Amino acid sequence: MITGHQSWTFKSKPVILGSSAVGGPFEAKGAIKEDFDILHQDIWVGQDSFEKAEKKMLEEACQVAIKKSNIKKDRIQFFVSGDLMNQITTSSFTARTLGIPYFGVFGACSSSMEGLALASLMVESKAAQYVISGTSSHNGSAEKQFRYPTEYGSQKPPTAQWTVTGAGAAVIGHEGHGPRVTSATIGKVIDMGISDPFNMGAAMAPAAVDTIEAHFRDFNIEPSYYDVIATGDLGKVGHKIASNLFEEHGFKMPSNIFTDCGKIIYEEDQPVFAGGSGCGCSAVVTYGHFLKRMLKGELKRILIVATGALMSPMSYQQKESIPSVAHAVSIEM
Repeated sequence: MITGHQSWTFKSKPVILGSSAVGGPFEAKGAIKEDFDILHQDIWVGQDSFEKAEKKMLEEACQVAIKKSNIKKDRIQFFVSGDLMNQITTSSFTARTLGIPYFGVFGACSSSMEGLALASLMVESKAAQYVISGTSSHNGSAEKQFRYPTEYGSQKPPTAQWTVTGAGAAVIGHEGHGPRVTSATIGKVIDMGISDPFNMGAAMAPAAVDTIEAHFRDFNIEPSYYDVIATGDLGKVGHKIASNLFEEHGFKMPSNIFTDCGKIIYEEDQPVFAGGSGCGCSAVVTYGHFLKRMLKGELKRILIVATGALMSPMSYQQKESIPSVAHAVSIEM
């Protein structure tokens, strides 16, 4: 099943039986609002903290994905999830609610595709029949932990990105109808010395480029094989840097198919600086927007490359640079 140096081919093509996207009030005004299953008008989601609100959204995303899969919850063997909160508490507390055996993973904003790759690997290897993978982020909780509480109203530079308030989940099975996971490329940790927490796109772009180039090298195919190649959280700044890096490397990346989830999720007139980010960004755009387009027949093959900045509040305070990683998963109808 290993293909090339760092990729997996899933010969059985695990199927995404059901997926879901849950968003907050800012996402409800965004460019893909029709593709969400649940949109909240209250950023607190009826809870008394942003952290509890994020947990509630991930629980909802998992419940909706399970319902849409037509698989009873007690038939799902494992739950794979990660998020941005300290010790991935959102995922762990959601696992407590679900009561499904749990793998907690941390890849920062790359967790959506890391989880999907591992869930597909379990189904492919017959370690499980059904697995649910999910992730989430919340603007209020992430800003509080990694930058400044939103109540401070601190000014941000144009390179900053807006953490998506959202959660996404998908149920993967060994057989059924729906989009299929055909391969995954697992990224290396890349650190180019960026230390600015308000410039995540620049920090993560080299990791995205490295994983994408590895994917096409391992499978010996051209980018035109896909209808869409979407990075997770680079935003406008990181997307431009990635495009420039491809050009410098002599790698021909068609601009008409290369995009970023952080550029897709919001309207042009929304004040999101360089675009969206956060674990929920690639999750809701993939499990909501892209998969719905696949089910409509608009897309046949997509490559989602979720990107993550592997920093912590402690590493930032100690003046460390920001190591990053990207994981790519191909989905086909």
